[in-house]
Amino acid sequence: MAGAGAARIANITLNRRLFSISSLPLYNGRARCTSTLALVNKRKEFCQPSLQLIQPVRNTNSFFNRTSAEQLWKGVTSVSNAGKKKGRGKGVGKAMSKNLNRGQIIGVGEENMVWPGLNAPVIQGRELVQQKQLPKDEERQATLVRLRDTMGKYRRMKIDPLERGWSGTRMGGRSVGPPDPIGEDAFEGFDTCVLEFKFVTCMTAVFGRRRRVSIFVVTGNGNGLGGFALAKATTVQGATRRAKNKAAQNLLQFPLYNDHTVLHDFFSHFGKTKLYVKKMPEGYGLVCHRVIQTICRVIGIKDIYVKVEGSICVQNMTKAFIMGLTQQKTHQQLADEKRLHLVEFREENLNFPKVVASPQDAVVRTLGQIPKDEELDFDRVVLDGKVRLQRKKFPRFYTKLPGYQIYLKKYAKTRNQEKVKIDIMAREGEVCSFYADQHPECRLKWGKYEGNV
Repeated sequence: MAGAGAARIANITLNRRLFSISSLPLYNGRARCTSTLALVNKRKEFCQPSLQLIQPVRNTNSFFNRTSAEQLWKGVTSVSNAGKKKGRGKGVGKAMSKNLNRGQIIGVGEENMVWPGLNAPVIQGRELVQQKQLPKDEERQATLVRLRDTMGKYRRMKIDPLERGWSGTRMGGRSVGPPDPIGEDAFEGFDTCVLEFKFVTCMTAVFGRRRRVSIFVVTGNGNGLGGFALAKATTVQGATRRAKNKAAQNLLQFPLYNDHTVLHDFFSHFGKTKLYVKKMPEGYGLVCHRVIQTICRVIGIKDIYVKVEGSICVQNMTKAFIMGLTQQKTHQQLADEKRLHLVEFREENLNFPKVVASPQDAVVRTLGQIPKDEELDFDRVVLDGKVRLQRKKFPRFYTKLPGYQIYLKKYAKTRNQEKVKIDIMAREGEVCSFYADQHPECRLKWGKYEGNV
């Protein structure tokens, strides 16, 4: 009985196609077999017309409706932050996916149709626009193919070696151009360099983890005028533009000595960072941290030595160096404060004293008016009583060898030759032998003696 009933069910399902076995009541996962009369009655019930139970519903709150096209394509063609930390997406810039949405217009496809309300107005004048088909546009498909072919490969722009930053293609130390003009005022001759570039995040209650770009820049005209600023934005271009324009609004004038170095040595600190700046002669160069080197090039300092102690923080070093430049004092200011003559000793002048500045009111304190504990050393005064830590200099290893003593005895005759020439030049006005008065041929002529001594 069960086998015959199952055969009838199969015949009705295959021939009439009124209902299937899945429409029968289930018992433990299997179709329950009933009599032929019951199947026929159920067939009559299914033949009667009834309302459609399942209706199509459009979910308007889907992910694709809530996200813009630009964000969707960015999710397809880029890598998340978590993926970057795991080393993924290293070749994303070389071969990227094609944006099939580029060049497309809503309502325009291969079938050039007019859709009232989509790509054409519903009422044009007093007439109702009807749906109609226009002739095919053959150039449209060729234009789309041409646009997609240009997106096949992506090559990064090569940066000139002179325009690179401190380390390859990173933003640190790279020039980003002058600030944007404000009205009729343009920043001609200015240049802006990036000192610090990093991504920062903060957790918010509404948007979750918010990620932004933080850029710290310095700008200047290379002639003693400069400024620095810190700015943040969601994009690199926006943060760069905001930072350099903000730095251009906070410019400071720094006095320079002969347009190549600082006025004097000074000590400055900010936070845990300490700077010992030393004035250097022309041609010495910039011997300092790379951050301070960039600041000096932008401002116009060419020769300087800076010793950094403590924390090596980019922002702290910048603020300490700028603070020290603004607190410099000219020779006249120092002479007026001390009410003494400011005297300079130079090795090229054989340490001959030279008065650089004197008090403007011509009132100079006497030796009895100067307290015994007052600091009169120039370096101690400008360094605010601080002393720069210096490594102890040990004699060269070869000075202890026996061959060095032989070398000193061999060249003892000529080791003071330059000093003797300078003494003769100062005493006689020219370099000549002490027999010059008796024998005129012993005088120098074009670097050589006129005759034999």
